[in-house]
Amino acid sequence: MNEIFHAVFSTEGFVLGTLVPFLFVLTVVVFVHEMGHYLIGRWCGIGVKAFSIGFGPELFGFNDSHGTRWKLSAIPLGGYVKFVGDMNATSSQPSAEDMETLSDAEREVAFHTQPIWKRAATVVAGPLFNFLLTIAVFAVLFSVYGRSVLEPTVAEVRADSPAARAGIQPGDRFVSVDGSKIETFADVQRLVSGRAGDAITFTMLRDGKEVTVTATPELMEQEDALGNKVKVAVIGVANNTELGQPRLITYSPVGAVGAAVEETGHVIQRTGQFLQRFVAGREDKCQLGGPIKIAKMSGQAAKLGFEWLVQLVAFLSVGIGILNLLPIPPLDGGHLLFYGVEAVIRRPVSEWMMEMAYRVGLILVLGFMGFVFWNDLFGC
Repeated sequence: MNEIFHAVFSTEGFVLGTLVPFLFVLTVVVFVHEMGHYLIGRWCGIGVKAFSIGFGPELFGFNDSHGTRWKLSAIPLGGYVKFVGDMNATSSQPSAEDMETLSDAEREVAFHTQPIWKRAATVVAGPLFNFLLTIAVFAVLFSVYGRSVLEPTVAEVRADSPAARAGIQPGDRFVSVDGSKIETFADVQRLVSGRAGDAITFTMLRDGKEVTVTATPELMEQEDALGNKVKVAVIGVANNTELGQPRLITYSPVGAVGAAVEETGHVIQRTGQFLQRFVAGREDKCQLGGPIKIAKMSGQAAKLGFEWLVQLVAFLSVGIGILNLLPIPPLDGGHLLFYGVEAVIRRPVSEWMMEMAYRVGLILVLGFMGFVFWNDLFGC
């Protein structure tokens, strides 16, 4: 009995070691996303009927002075804000009959009766708050811990690697990668890691002169900081402490925010690049995972320390923000697409067209969810 209790409830067990970190990561990301919708919606004068973390049956909740039901629901895989006039948790367009059931006071604050700019601002606020969360996490981490960097100098070139074939030599210093200025060795890794199969132009400093070479990164299986096997594009160069001259960059609060904005931009760019290449069939499908993979990574991060767990929150928050901006109903990007069409044609999209788009979008979303669940359980 003691062994079973230890396996389940110790920090190495399932509950404290995996489930609690997973719920922490997911709840923070979902709460911030939905809070973006809620705050901007309220600022725009839109009535809110419910704010839920999770789906399904309510576990517990309360009503605030504005009549909003705040609740925690049984299925912790998301959340929603239900505005006045919404027919369901996805904020789908109500029919004319549904609108007639609203009182005059409800129509005045209903989501779908608001000007386009208010609806668009409310919808885009969710992903925007996800990006702001990532900036906040990075800013705090940079302020507290600083950032360790290495000089972008080549200490070793792996035999028969893309770098060796391109003529890169030990002692060379990276100046630019495809025109992007290089300041640290991490810059090189960032610009190369997601571009397997692409010919990349490198400008190197060698014996005081700049030399331009072209190398095509190839995929190599590596172990990430959490101990997972991942496939990363590399050119086959390594650094060391002698040539890399490791140093710690410290930041003032303002400087940390600036660095955090820049780093968040890099994460958004890399995530978008990955999705584009994935759709084109140029990325490893096992890099995408669902709740089980996120739970596993949450447990791994928690074992390394709280700062690793909040870093996972930051990266997951960017992913959730970008996925929600895809122009697919019922995601936020699908709503924004409808509002864009409405702004152009000067009238709402027809109920039939919207219903068909929602059906197709829902199939795509469910298909994607099924795909990542398959990856979690059987595919990888």
